[in-house]
Amino acid sequence: MFSAIVNDHVYNPRNVGPLETATHEGVAGVPGDGPYMVLQFEVGAGKIVRAAYQTYGCPGAIACGSMTAQVLTGRTIEQALRLEEKDLVLLLGGLPEGKEHCPQLAIQALRKALTRSEIP
Repeated sequence: MFSAIVNDHVYNPRNVGPLETATHEGVAGVPGDGPYMVLQFEVGAGKIVRAAYQTYGCPGAIACGSMTAQVLTGRTIEQALRLEEKDLVLLLGGLPEGKEHCPQLAIQALRKALTRSEIP
């Protein structure tokens, strides 16, 4: 069973992409082949000005993408890179057993997006 916070992000997702002004993009998983996550960020003056996500996956993946985009907006790149899977789980009020791949997708996409200098 999902927490009230997860359900809120599933039924009222925040920052669904694509983000036309993105300067950074990271992809985890393979689009079109199972669950995946795309995170896009517009970075200016060392901060994430805007963030968006796209995913194909279960409600847990939707909630993880939505929460990641929400919590990272306004943060520096250094602060964003400190976000970990366990942090997402805590922010979402927990995830059921078997949903460990959901925060993994979000954090992998985050790391890929912010360790590159621009969108490929």
